[in-house]
Amino acid sequence: MANENPFKSILKTLEKSDGGEFGKYYSLPALNDPRIDKLPYSIKILLESAIRNCDEFQVKSRDVEKIIDWENTSPKQVEIPFKPARVLLQDFTGVPAVVDLACMRDAMNSLGGDSNKINPLVPVDLVIDHSVQVDVARSENAVQANMELEFQRNNERFGFLKWGSNAFDNMLVVPPGSGIVHQVNLEYLGRVVFNTNGLLYPDSVVGTDSHTTMIDGLGVAGWGVGGIEAEATMLGQPMSMVLPGVVGFKLSGKLRNGVTATDLVLTVTQMLRKHGVVGKFVEFYGEGMGELSLADRATIANMSPEYGATMGFFPVDHVTLQYLRLTGRSDETVSMIESYLRANKMFVDYNEPQIQRVYSSNLDLNLEEVEPCVSGPKRPHDRVPLKGMKVDWHACLDNRVGFKGFAIPKESQTKVAEFNFHGTPAQLRHGDVVIAAITSCTNTSNPSVMLGAALVAKKACELGLAVKPWVKTSLAPGSGVVTKYLAKSGLQKYLNELGFNIVGYGCTTCIGNSGDIHEAVASAITENDLVAAAVLSGNRNFEGRVHPLTRANYLASPPLVVAFALAGTVDIDFETEPIGVGKDGKEIFFRDIWPSNDEVAEVVQSSVLPDMFKATYQAITQGNPMWNNLSVPTGTLYSWNPSSTYIHDPPYFKGMTMSPPGPHSVKDAYCLLNFGDSITTDHISPAGSIHKDSPAAKYLMDRGVDRRDFNSYGSRRGNDEIMARGTFANIRIVNKLLGGEVGPKTIHIPSGEKLSVFDVAMRYKNEGHATIILAGAEYGSGSSRDWAAKGPMLLGVKAVIAKSFERIHRSNLVGMGIVPMCFKSGEDADTLGLTGHERFTIHLPSSVSEIRPGQDVDVQTDNGKTFTCTLRFDTEVELAYFDHGGILQYVIRNLIHAKH
Repeated sequence: MANENPFKSILKTLEKSDGGEFGKYYSLPALNDPRIDKLPYSIKILLESAIRNCDEFQVKSRDVEKIIDWENTSPKQVEIPFKPARVLLQDFTGVPAVVDLACMRDAMNSLGGDSNKINPLVPVDLVIDHSVQVDVARSENAVQANMELEFQRNNERFGFLKWGSNAFDNMLVVPPGSGIVHQVNLEYLGRVVFNTNGLLYPDSVVGTDSHTTMIDGLGVAGWGVGGIEAEATMLGQPMSMVLPGVVGFKLSGKLRNGVTATDLVLTVTQMLRKHGVVGKFVEFYGEGMGELSLADRATIANMSPEYGATMGFFPVDHVTLQYLRLTGRSDETVSMIESYLRANKMFVDYNEPQIQRVYSSNLDLNLEEVEPCVSGPKRPHDRVPLKGMKVDWHACLDNRVGFKGFAIPKESQTKVAEFNFHGTPAQLRHGDVVIAAITSCTNTSNPSVMLGAALVAKKACELGLAVKPWVKTSLAPGSGVVTKYLAKSGLQKYLNELGFNIVGYGCTTCIGNSGDIHEAVASAITENDLVAAAVLSGNRNFEGRVHPLTRANYLASPPLVVAFALAGTVDIDFETEPIGVGKDGKEIFFRDIWPSNDEVAEVVQSSVLPDMFKATYQAITQGNPMWNNLSVPTGTLYSWNPSSTYIHDPPYFKGMTMSPPGPHSVKDAYCLLNFGDSITTDHISPAGSIHKDSPAAKYLMDRGVDRRDFNSYGSRRGNDEIMARGTFANIRIVNKLLGGEVGPKTIHIPSGEKLSVFDVAMRYKNEGHATIILAGAEYGSGSSRDWAAKGPMLLGVKAVIAKSFERIHRSNLVGMGIVPMCFKSGEDADTLGLTGHERFTIHLPSSVSEIRPGQDVDVQTDNGKTFTCTLRFDTEVELAYFDHGGILQYVIRNLIHAKH
């Protein structure tokens, strides 16, 4: 079906200054189209990809024209196909992806094809950035102890991924302990420009974590997607996306003394959230860019999900090239990157006159106006200037319960809880800090704020200040490089003295892996109903996320985390109130411990060196002792262990033949679930703990797994038996078949029995009945989890009829062979008088050639009612997937039919 590329005439040779060649590239200037010069840099990356991959089937000439005409087409919500240059996976999503690849090899083998042809067609970088449980904070051996704990819990998953790293070409697996995925991506994996077999093109990436956007700070277009979209991309399939609007964000001026990159990020986050950037790109430009280090840019880009944008993009300039050299990229590579981007007019040189680009809307920020701040107590965009902290805190205590309120009665606000800590009398009040964590990839990979925090610690120690022993302190950098430059600077010892020992290099407090608070502290909080506080340098602080007992959670720069830990409370005005009393009995104020920008710059300059990056990332090829000692099978076909409760051979290819099954009508199907609006992927596929009374718990206990070893749904995503039982197992789900009752149950309509969703689905399957789901608006919103589509398919769901779908979830359903359909405008199950007790028949033509994207289809019920829906196959490629029964089956058959 693929044709010759119609743009082959603009394929040019990029020459080196010494007369050699870097390779060939598709030249955007060679199109001689004046519209291209005015395009935002981020849109040019989409354009180059469309031109390079144009085959008039998956990517068409008219898609290229839509992108060139971006100024006119983007307001119209047009869809385009996009083929990213690579895929980034974490271990949680990496496991099911590798399971699917292994399973595809088995299917290929059984159909007589060459199973070794099943490899990612697009490079895959899989980073095992195990989430560290900081159970051993304030300990010199914390890193080792946490690592041993993770290997003990996840030995089987890690071993499976190690097998995958050997079995599949085009897949790099970064072992545990190397760093947080986004930081490893920035410092090591990001190519900026690819050179593949002599063809040059911009790096772009989709990753299975929303903070994949951190790489945008390096001028690499990247954002988060669901697992099925990531799998489809790595198997060479295009992803469908709405051509986005681009907000131009102009920066001018320079940050004032004492203001950190984190202060800037929280300011930008608040501005963009207020402006409204959901589904859009944000592109930064202006003379202020020269004042921002690459780490500062990456910190802003990382927060894209918090301000709601798809990307926060920083085009490549001289600062980018300096960072590439600093992080150990070779001079030859950096020269190739600069030459290619200049030749294709994708490099920003602020020494040259700037072409005025067209943006969908514009924002301006003078960096001099940024002031020290925090965000909280419950959302990342609720910014609080540091000077207004005390006033804001008291307002939060007074306000009714909400994002900025706890509704604490006036008479209770001064309550003092007395408790005993290791034999010493102690006290807690509202606003006292019990967790202080320098955590998350957002800030712990930025040398200026990390070394700034260390300087605060040094000044505090020299003055005789200490952190109260019951405050849970921890330091979890995004990269092993941080350990090296903190050691080189001689400042780590001061952080250790205050309790900020390094606990590991994974996601910690920011994702809720805080470990336990000491039971005496926990009792004091719960028995006195105190609003205890956590201060963390992360990017998310939603209620209940950091720790169940910290109702107030503030995002702050690493140096501010240290300052608040020393103060022991968020109920403080740093300008007028002392942080504590020094060794000579004198009051110490915030200004006494805060370093100047020059002090920070000096220690960054002398302590952050290129060799540190090279040495850190040698470990990726050398591994570490625990990883290297994992014993794994060597074959290219995986030896499935039938007794494993983590890794299981899924039934996706059961009974598969060489002939596509073709479109399937749905006949006399029962309604498994009848939903209202805003059913999220968390409702469909919970990732958290496994409830003791759930079908998944029963499955595990039947196989001898103790309840304390259940782990989570997320960690068991490699076992389809667990995930099928976990589908629709969210305890907050509301199913209209239960008449408003909350919980993961439904009605088996023929018998009227109320059972778990899994048990009802299996009963229908055993009886030979198909099922459908009825839903309201925004079905499948939230995190784009692959299991939200895989789970329903395993339960036997054949179609979902909804008022509207979240974009990624709709395409994921198509990828799993489930028919997505929309009620006509103004209609839904209620207006049509559907109760969900009917039986539904959906008539589809028997040949895919008779189906058109977006056509009308009639649905009949057994009580004589007929209504019309819109079939939500949106492209010819999606129809091809449906014809084959799913995207994985489509890829296998195409590989077998391919001549090469």
